[in-house]
Amino acid sequence: MRKSYKLTLRNQRSFVAVYNRGKSKGCRFAVVLYKKNGLDYSRFAYVASKKVGNSVQRNRARRLMREAYRTMDRRIAPGYDVIFVARNGITDCKCDEVRRAMFGAIRAAGLFEA
Repeated sequence: MRKSYKLTLRNQRSFVAVYNRGKSKGCRFAVVLYKKNGLDYSRFAYVASKKVGNSVQRNRARRLMREAYRTMDRRIAPGYDVIFVARNGITDCKCDEVRRAMFGAIRAAGLFEA
């Protein structure tokens, strides 16, 4: 199994568990939903609803969040399911702005490795 596939939150049961029983922290451009998963690795999903805009804008929002997390200096601790949900104003921003906002939300949630 490819590493990137393993680290992606895929099935509906996992999404529903994070949405219903998880915790959340928000920032200006995204909301971070998270829940412990009992595994020795973390899984991620990047979501943009139709409120964000058309398909081009939603895809840009997902790409921005994915790149923002990839370029962060620190990583989320293993054992979490994490969903990044884009907010409406994200498509007009630069990646650096999104990275700083997401970093603050993840830090406020206490998800970074020690």
